[in-house]
Amino acid sequence: MSERPTTLEHRVLLPEGRGAEKYPTVVMLHGRGADEEDLIPLAEQYDPRLLVLSVRAPFPFPNGGGFTWYDMGNAATPDPVTFRQSYDRLSQFIDDALGAYPVDPSRVFLLGFSMGTVMAYAVSLTRPGLFRGVIANSGYVPEGTHLEFRWNELRNVAFFVAHGKEDPVIPVDLARRAQVLFASSNAAVTYREYDMGHQITQESIRDSSLFLDGLLANPRKG
Repeated sequence: MSERPTTLEHRVLLPEGRGAEKYPTVVMLHGRGADEEDLIPLAEQYDPRLLVLSVRAPFPFPNGGGFTWYDMGNAATPDPVTFRQSYDRLSQFIDDALGAYPVDPSRVFLLGFSMGTVMAYAVSLTRPGLFRGVIANSGYVPEGTHLEFRWNELRNVAFFVAHGKEDPVIPVDLARRAQVLFASSNAAVTYREYDMGHQITQESIRDSSLFLDGLLANPRKG
């Protein structure tokens, strides 16, 4: 294994029964006020062959500890300065990780929650050539930022969008907005609403695990 990337702090979980040269890899992106440990328990719910990189957001969150990806802007628009910095650092982290770890480049996935989902959308919609799939929990597409999304270049990327109907933090209407945006793209999208708030439940984990299993069996082509 090469020298670990240092653009962002992160946890690494190596696959069980190591032996393959390259591994399908999921990059986990936590929500506001959490850290790289927050989503690690989800790894037990997914395929054990996955190499897991759980990434810490770069900015300390002053209200209650943990870390955040960006400051809040107006409505569903992130603060432009901190958002750009996080986007650049996350994008560089992914480039570095692809070289530093035994990653199968045809099976790279993003999994986000809340603000982490916003970052997963940001990277996957601007750099779709890197990813096979995205699990987007309780987030929104960051419109009105400096990013230019490549909606017509998503043919090889699949998205699983999960949101709570009673989400008091990020309203379900923002997930429905993402569904509208994807409708005019060439991405494969699975959209699910659940009877839950701002959270990830066993039901949504089960559905996203099945989604991921299907993609693991069908690596990216080209």
